[in-house]
Order: sequence, then C-alpha cells, then structure tokens
Amino acid sequence: MDLNNTLLGSLGIEITDLQKGKVTATMPVDERTRQPFGLLHGGASVALAETVASVGAFELVDKENEVVVGLEINANHIRAKKDGMVTAVGTVMHQGRTTMVWDIKITDEEDQLICISRCTMAVIKRRK
Repeated sequence: MDLNNTLLGSLGIEITDLQKGKVTATMPVDERTRQPFGLLHGGASVALAETVASVGAFELVDKENEVVVGLEINANHIRAKKDGMVTAVGTVMHQGRTTMVWDIKITDEEDQLICISRCTMAVIKRRK
C-alpha cells in the first residue's frame, strides 16, 4: 500500500509496531504538523490518533468482508510540543461486532504525555 499520497505520508506518520489489539506509530513535529504559532497542531495529533485506531481496528476484522471507519474521536491536548517526534500507542478497549473503542496516548521522547484520545470505530460490511 502506497502511503506517500495519503494523509499519513503528508504528515510523516509511520507505523512502527502492529500487534493484535495494539498499534504504535510515530509522527514528526515539524513544518508539516505545526500550527501557525509553532506548536504541534491539535488536528495533527487527532489525525495520528485516528490513524492508530483505524490501523489497529482493521487488523481485528475479517478483511475480506469488513472494513472499519472512524465513528467518533475526542482528544485532550495535555502538553505543547515545538519539535522532535511524538509516539502514539493505541490499545483496543472494547471489541464488539459492530464497534470498537480505542484508547490512544501520544507521548514525546521523554515519555511525557502530549495528548490522550479515545476513538470509536465502526465495523461495516464490505460492498461486493
């Protein structure tokens, strides 16, 4: 899958670990992900969080017959970040037949909490 022409490629998001029910990804804090005042854009953090939840949820479904889409996401921005790298770790909290709930924590290089997010994913049948 070519991620270069997607939001992931545009923001520099990389999936670094993928397990059943747990996903880790990184994103640089640079000119692509900062808001005009020089801080990590909250929207970039939310995009990273939803990416982690989406990738993780897709790993838990029947890929031939189901897809996943974001249904709801919230985020609390805890600490500002000017540069460097952030890491998101998402874990599944609830895995149901039609929905999943993911908890995502975004931290910096010193393991300080930057953002915490919860994302609800819908599991839908593929159209054939």
